[in-house]
Amino acid sequence: MSNQTSTQQTMTKISPRKILLPAVIGNILEWYDFALYGYFATIIAKLFFPTDNKITSLLATFGVFAIGFLMRPLGAIIFGHFGDRIGRKKTLAASIILMAIPTTLIGLLPTHAHIGVAAGILLTLCRLLQGLAIGGEFSGSIVFIAEHAHNKRRGLYGSWAMFSAFAGLLVGSGVGALVSNVMSTEALNEWGWRVPFISGIFLGVIGLYLRLSMPETPAFTAAEIQKTLVAQPILYAFRYAWRPMIMGVGLVFLPAMAFYLLFVYLSSYMNLYSQIPLKTALIINTISMACIILVIPFVGLLSDKIGRKPVLMMGAISFILFSYPLFLLLHHGHFTHILLAQICFAILVCFAYAAIPATLVELMETHVRYTAMSLPYNFANAVFGGTAPLVATYLIDVTSNQLAPAFYLMAAAIVMVIFVLILKESYKKLL
Repeated sequence: MSNQTSTQQTMTKISPRKILLPAVIGNILEWYDFALYGYFATIIAKLFFPTDNKITSLLATFGVFAIGFLMRPLGAIIFGHFGDRIGRKKTLAASIILMAIPTTLIGLLPTHAHIGVAAGILLTLCRLLQGLAIGGEFSGSIVFIAEHAHNKRRGLYGSWAMFSAFAGLLVGSGVGALVSNVMSTEALNEWGWRVPFISGIFLGVIGLYLRLSMPETPAFTAAEIQKTLVAQPILYAFRYAWRPMIMGVGLVFLPAMAFYLLFVYLSSYMNLYSQIPLKTALIINTISMACIILVIPFVGLLSDKIGRKPVLMMGAISFILFSYPLFLLLHHGHFTHILLAQICFAILVCFAYAAIPATLVELMETHVRYTAMSLPYNFANAVFGGTAPLVATYLIDVTSNQLAPAFYLMAAAIVMVIFVLILKESYKKLL
């Protein structure tokens, strides 16, 4: 207990600004890079996977989107190993550079018209590298932020990791909306879509500088001093932490899938099925994500007051009750109705996701926390998040029901309810 108290005292001496600012800004830059692919999916489909069938092209495009996620568990293992062996700070600095390089290359790739199927192959390779980077980035940033937080504010601090992810998506959506509105359709399809990707290298340099300025976490420093670090974190995690790792997968299923279904895929969905212009869909997406970044810290703080379980349960049950009605509202075709549906979904996501970072950190031991949290988190995102656009498109195609994604959300929410019921409350736990 004395060590835990000492760690908490160390945390209070560090300004929150010195912890949150580098972690949050670096995360924003990474998620901006990663999200661009989803926002320009309909354009990429035409340029890299051209066919006479729009659905087939979009399936191929989101297939590559999903393939990138298959690298996330591998990234979790690689970055988790170094994060638990040499520290959170150095590992997070490396991840942002690995993200910036393939993002920039996507903006420079020749299309199918120039080099044929090789264009799609090169695009896939870039997405694989992006997936590897994200596998070590986001969950690592959650560990970094939560380990610096006071135990009475861990939900709030952890929610800032989610804040940064949505802020990155917001920036990407905003840039997409800006480019789509200031350029003609011809210019956007020909070269305009490349500009946000190419800018990734500059954002990467900024992110690297910020990451190198961050202090190491007190929890890792204490483990290092006490020589409790393990040589093979992944082996230790599978042997001694497999139960909390399974719990992590179950808890992240709904948030991960909803995240990508509602804020990466839905712009293409509205454009294709609701006949909403892409630029209008991106504006709606941008507004709804602005709502998320305003609400999610308050939901994180709420989990510090009443516990993680009540907040997570509210999110899961709300998805069961409201997914279908909100998808119906999306099909009214009126800007106001669609915006209202998206804002409601945004609030639901806040309740499903805000308490997840703190909950997962509290499930794992310090000396394998980076690995033991990263692997289930990224596995769930790879299997359920990365495939969400592909599964949604496929379900609509095979059922001829444009509301099929709503039922997918409801099924995931039922799974989350079960795992939240099993979860032990941990909001007062000291790390």
